[in-house]
Amino acid sequence: MSVRHIPAILALVVGSLTMKAAELKPETLESWNGYVRVANAHMKERADGAAPFLWTDESVHRLRRVRSGEVVVERAHGEEAQKVPHGLIHDWIGAAFVPNATVSNVLAVVRDYDRYQEVFGPTVASVHLTASTPRQDRFSMVWLRKVLFVTAAVDSDYESRYIQVDEKRWYSSASSTRVQQIRNYGRPDEQMLPCDQGDGFLWRLHSISRFAERDGGVYVEVQAIGLSRDIPFSMEWMVRPVIERLSRDSILATLQGTRGAIEQKTFAARASSNGQ
Repeated sequence: MSVRHIPAILALVVGSLTMKAAELKPETLESWNGYVRVANAHMKERADGAAPFLWTDESVHRLRRVRSGEVVVERAHGEEAQKVPHGLIHDWIGAAFVPNATVSNVLAVVRDYDRYQEVFGPTVASVHLTASTPRQDRFSMVWLRKVLFVTAAVDSDYESRYIQVDEKRWYSSASSTRVQQIRNYGRPDEQMLPCDQGDGFLWRLHSISRFAERDGGVYVEVQAIGLSRDIPFSMEWMVRPVIERLSRDSILATLQGTRGAIEQKTFAARASSNGQ
């Protein structure tokens, strides 16, 4: 996972901030782990050729839209979040095409953590790379999202893996290893809450990204999966529309920001080459 995915996932579940404090239940975590195992297995099928590598290729209409420059965002499964014991799993997927780019260009941008605040601020408040190898990154970050009069802030750690399928195709898979809510962020009474306690707008994160170079550019896909507490029936009419709107808009902005950063880097590289 790259940090660019995280603001999108936060927006999926931030509406539940208005509810009382909660604690992650073992049965909720068990359901989450099972869901992630299935998502990773589906990605393995794509990489092995048992299914199309790109979600974009599963629909001629979707491919046409993405290829023409549109950023397409949809739910990965069904028409609403999946209910699990005491929780909700939010699973969205988006795709964009970056013309005149190579997969090497894309990987250089998505692993350039020093620029994340510039590209995705103010949502990304800080990022710190703690370890890196050619195929794995570990990083921590503070990110936040403001909705109306509420600020949701989280301090978290992540591990990401990068897998090369062939010369033109890569994918990444990553998960949160620590997620802690920051209550009253930016105020004198700011408080870091214990892991798995708090408002429950975000318990866990997982993402799968795919990069395929062809057609004169690179297709970039992001599947962002988040676990939150459930929404009481009495509040669903108010909270769910906010989640739906913000989730789509945020993952759309994430992909647009990523594409813009890649295009900027590609243009700079070409200008430098022509100058020589």
